Amino acid sequence: MTAPSQSSRPQTLIEANGRSYAVPHSPVVVICLDGFDPEYLERGIAEGVLPTIGALRAAGYVGTALATVPTTTNTNNTSIVTGVPPAIHGINGNYYLDAETGEEIMVTDARRLRCGTILGAMSKAGVRTAVVTAKDKLLKVLAYEMEGIAFSSEHPNSADLAALGFDSGEHMVGRSKPDQYSADLSLFALDAGIRLLETARPDLTYLSTSDYVQHKYQPGDAQSNDFHAAVDRRIARLIELGATVALTADHGMADKSDTQGRPNVVYLEDALAEKFGAGIARVICPIADPFVRHHGALGGFVRVHALKACDINAMMTYARSLPGVELVLDRATVCERYQLPPDREGDFAVFTDRGTAVGARREDHDLSALGGHRLRSHGGLGEQRVPFVLSRPLKREYRERAATGVLRNYDIFDFVLNGVA
Repeated sequence: MTAPSQSSRPQTLIEANGRSYAVPHSPVVVICLDGFDPEYLERGIAEGVLPTIGALRAAGYVGTALATVPTTTNTNNTSIVTGVPPAIHGINGNYYLDAETGEEIMVTDARRLRCGTILGAMSKAGVRTAVVTAKDKLLKVLAYEMEGIAFSSEHPNSADLAALGFDSGEHMVGRSKPDQYSADLSLFALDAGIRLLETARPDLTYLSTSDYVQHKYQPGDAQSNDFHAAVDRRIARLIELGATVALTADHGMADKSDTQGRPNVVYLEDALAEKFGAGIARVICPIADPFVRHHGALGGFVRVHALKACDINAMMTYARSLPGVELVLDRATVCERYQLPPDREGDFAVFTDRGTAVGARREDHDLSALGGHRLRSHGGLGEQRVPFVLSRPLKREYRERAATGVLRNYDIFDFVLNGVA
């Protein structure tokens, strides 16, 4: 990655999806800390686990924002890097059913992305840009039409780093690639970002982690504290290297087990089949992804597609009656309320409360891989609030927006590029 000369660097605002972003003239690092529920933030600050982030309450900004619904990884990382909701960018989950073909699709590339990204627009304007993500499934979306360094912790040797003096990502970071089910999958991505800042010094870097730890350990657990303390130390190092750091999350995380520690689940497709007949509907779980051991494809939100002529309203009414169901909305209403693409939604959507998960058929969900841990997951409204942190103080206009408006996690690029003093 060759740095453009100072004279050739753009001096104007860069447009991306109807929003304008100032070109950074000192390094900016945006972090999506996967599954970083506000409870981790609040307890971490109070208990001294997050001293760097805690200090930003005075030196920068520490607050919360709302994630995009459904509160899933693909949806929200895409919203963050595009600066717009799914109604515009089109990625409404990790998994969806194509209503025209009947095909169930795992989103692992950018073919269904309907707009460009902030990172792509910046890189095309000459801004030195980099992306490192823990999960390789995100890379093709995050680095869509981006010119710069891009790789994942899962496949760290895919990038050509020879210009920086490294044979591979493993060589650059100084250790072998991590197991995909490990805390180090996330720490590797953050360490790669640090090494890039120490060497290539990109102007704009996006780092995205995994929620392996948050799915397994609740706030205050020793393993959770160790991981978040390690993240905090890496944020301190990025700031020490001169970066302005912005931190948010793709979703929160909630315990979805009963008092006996058993998963608290509504198997909606089974329930609909029992009430209305076999094959009446297909329930799609948008949380489903290649990391199924995290959650068994169980979250707090599903889409229901009618497969036969039936009374949709009757099915919606019945779904509302099931224990743990918080909200049932028809296609038009869920799209309007949560800015979702109508052609990729079901006939209706079902949300469960923060303590309950919802799935399709019992046989579709293998929970044996939880390994004795409680089911902790996301996807619904209970996991919509996420941290929103900046390492520098905000301009007055942005302080007022944060104090009086509704922040979205996809406002983070606007705030860090346009809103810091």
